[in-house]
Amino acid sequence: MSKQRKKEHEEERISDSWLLPYSDLLTLLLALFIVLFAMSSIDAEKFQKFSKVFNGVFVGGTSFFDYTKQTSGDENGTSDTEKFLQQKKNDQQKNGSATMNSTKANKDTQLKQTQQKINTYIMENHLKGKFETSLTSEGLLITIRDNVLFDSGKATVRKEDVKTAKQLSNLLVMDPPRSIIISGHTDNEPIHNSVYKSNWDLSVMRATNFLKIILENKKLNPKYFSAKGYGEYHPIASNKTAAGRAKNRRVEVLVLPKKQSGGIGQ
Repeated sequence: MSKQRKKEHEEERISDSWLLPYSDLLTLLLALFIVLFAMSSIDAEKFQKFSKVFNGVFVGGTSFFDYTKQTSGDENGTSDTEKFLQQKKNDQQKNGSATMNSTKANKDTQLKQTQQKINTYIMENHLKGKFETSLTSEGLLITIRDNVLFDSGKATVRKEDVKTAKQLSNLLVMDPPRSIIISGHTDNEPIHNSVYKSNWDLSVMRATNFLKIILENKKLNPKYFSAKGYGEYHPIASNKTAAGRAKNRRVEVLVLPKKQSGGIGQ
């Protein structure tokens, strides 16, 4: 009887021994899964920083080693990498702004020289008040009142004013040539003329006829010129007075700035 109890006791002791290695195995598996999970998780903030770094390397052409110096960040949490990228961006913006300002100043100088020539012509021929020049954001604008070139309601340049148009064409000879837009404008009074059905027609034909005389100058290349008609829809004064309507009846010559590379305006 005692031998049987001893055997049962030994069997009971042996059956409990598997719990220890089993628990160890579970612990190891749990630790393994935690490590694997940690390795597969992506820190969004760090990923964004690395994305900026590689974008700077491949787009900005900066060596990767310029980005490798990392710190924990300053009091605002800004790392050396972020500071470097921001400084690089600021430098590029400053350089771009300086280039644009230099180009703009150069364009203004070139157009001012042409404006001075035309203003001298206006003074010498006593055309002040009939011709007017101004530098705009688009270029050099030359405004010619309609009574300088045309009879009322007509689009043909008067014979006595053809010489004025030709002299103006000489002032438009530039090296290199510029794009030049000639536009016709009217007041808002309905036209009473069987030849032209509307102010649109009159404005277009005035611009076109003036352009034809300008291009009789063989020193000018027609490919740089264009003509437009705006009718009554681009007034520069009120149409409620006779003086205002007279200002709105005009032909404008817009000399565009020189382009820096290729294109019609070069």
